[in-house]
Amino acid sequence: MTKHRTRTLAAACLLLATAGLAATGCSKSEGDDKAAAPSGSQDAAQQQVTESATAAADGCTLAAYGAPKLDLKNAVVGFSQSEKEDNPFRIAETKSIKDEAARLGVKKLLTTDAQSQLPKQISDIQDMLTQGAQLLIVAPLNSDGLDPALQAAAAKHVPVITIDRKINATSCKDYVTFLGSDFVKQGQRAADAMIASTGGKGQVAILLGSSGNNVTTDRTKGFLDEIAAKAPGLKVVAQQTGDFTRDKGQQVMEQLIQSKPGITAVYAENDEMGLGAVTALKSAGKNPGKDVKVVSVDGTRNAVQAIVNGQYNAVIESNPRFGPLAFATAQKFYGGEAIPQNVIISDRAYDESNAKDSVAGAF
Repeated sequence: MTKHRTRTLAAACLLLATAGLAATGCSKSEGDDKAAAPSGSQDAAQQQVTESATAAADGCTLAAYGAPKLDLKNAVVGFSQSEKEDNPFRIAETKSIKDEAARLGVKKLLTTDAQSQLPKQISDIQDMLTQGAQLLIVAPLNSDGLDPALQAAAAKHVPVITIDRKINATSCKDYVTFLGSDFVKQGQRAADAMIASTGGKGQVAILLGSSGNNVTTDRTKGFLDEIAAKAPGLKVVAQQTGDFTRDKGQQVMEQLIQSKPGITAVYAENDEMGLGAVTALKSAGKNPGKDVKVVSVDGTRNAVQAIVNGQYNAVIESNPRFGPLAFATAQKFYGGEAIPQNVIISDRAYDESNAKDSVAGAF
């Protein structure tokens, strides 16, 4: 590990120390795919930082951002959720933010739900600023389009921490930092799991996430590049959006069963679409997990249980429990420390070797 990498990893670990997260998790290598802690334990659920793309010394400080110092216990914090909370990822994400705010004794937490509508997310953020929000934690709906909300926050010198999706904006000007997964790597790991499940041969359909955000773009790129490099016998025969929803995933899969009857594998860019595909395959008389291999990204309890049931082959986790890391980052920022532009977390993987023992730790 280079001196630079060691320094960035150490800086990232400091963020977790503030929230009381297990410091031993920071020694875990980036290539570790399985959970080190027992699946039902507290450590198994917590996010752990693997890297920061910018050294903390070069990161964003309170002075550089131009925000006033703040004690979170006497602060009004706003959390903007992007999508309907009928998705386990969003439910777990919002709960984590609320739980950590309560644990820290934050004076007031404002929460909104944009219901997958960009204009609503913009107005939600503006409304929270009007209500006196002094810090914003935002789960962006899209990578572009939040400019009016970001400008409103900047005008009031309110810091913005983004989680789970990146925005195309200027760090330490429009926002402080991004907290989340390496989505390209998630796609690569999903491809590796698919290659293992299929033997590197067959016809794959990709159920794409919603358009306009880096999660979909990166998970697709990672998967396609890895397949091209390692398994030329695995042909991608269809790519169609399922908008990250179970109903749309099922609908798209039903159509693909008719138009592409030779499909032998499905890569879904989230578990909800993957579970929808399983329903469609079963309704068509196929045997998901066997006749048609299924791999997805998220780590929901239902998807991990589907592996146990033999109807799924692998799941790459995307940990939604951002509460401890988001508030730890805020505390460091208000304490005068430099915050990296990107704080990347580790994600586990589930397959038939560990799914049964890991269901309890899934969200």
